[in-house]
Amino acid sequence: MSEEASVEELVERQRNHLPPAERRVAEVVLRSPEAVAFGTVARVAELAGTSGASVVRFATRLGFPGFSSLQAAVQRAIGQQLRPAVERIRADTGPDVVAASLQVEVDNVQRTLAAVDTASFEAAVDLLATRPRVLVMAGEAEAGVGAMLASGLALLRDGVEQLRGSDVAVARRLATCGAGAALVAIDMRRYERWVVEHAARAADAGVAVVAVTDSLLSPLAERAQVTFVVSAESAGVFDSHVGTLALCNVLVTGTARRLRRSATDRLDAVEAAWQATGALVDG
Repeated sequence: MSEEASVEELVERQRNHLPPAERRVAEVVLRSPEAVAFGTVARVAELAGTSGASVVRFATRLGFPGFSSLQAAVQRAIGQQLRPAVERIRADTGPDVVAASLQVEVDNVQRTLAAVDTASFEAAVDLLATRPRVLVMAGEAEAGVGAMLASGLALLRDGVEQLRGSDVAVARRLATCGAGAALVAIDMRRYERWVVEHAARAADAGVAVVAVTDSLLSPLAERAQVTFVVSAESAGVFDSHVGTLALCNVLVTGTARRLRRSATDRLDAVEAAWQATGALVDG
């Protein structure tokens, strides 16, 4: 096992080889690292709905001598996150929803962007900047974020659209987009079947899929050429999309820098059109 590889990287390498029980253990490791870092084999097994033996087998499959070594690696990985967590738990915000949400959303952005590695980012930007067509497909809860991503990219280049409508319409569009296209698929647990299935078919047809999702074990990640994992914790009852939006903003910014010359000319033309038609009102 490479000492430099993170637990997440080790899980990703074994993703397609995990039996169901160990896959559930992997979900616990990725979604609830604190439970692994400060829990026991029995507690992790309980959370995963499996046996202690499966937990140990999972640890050895990743290359660790046993659970204690996996636990130590997870503890090191979350070490930088402990101080903010301790500070939050001591600062009881009570009924102050705004203060509680501020802490959670800042953490979502930090976790999401900190998890973006340079190679994945450059690969995604290259796809978004150079492929003849870029399609954006998002689950219902993420449709607004998908629309903002598609709109931002469309201001920078031609050939960008958000996939909407019935299964028939989406399937038709993917079937005719060409193997040289790129598809950004955005969805979180519980994953919408149509998003997962259309992304898989697109990958089979040679479309380069960029997955924006909440786990390396997400079904979207299985067929993706590039995967970004976002943090979607919330102070309320619904998942937060702040981290997802931050990631999409970064992807648009990276694409704009890659297409600086052509994007500048395009934006100048758009601005001139807006001015000519009086479409915008200055405050």
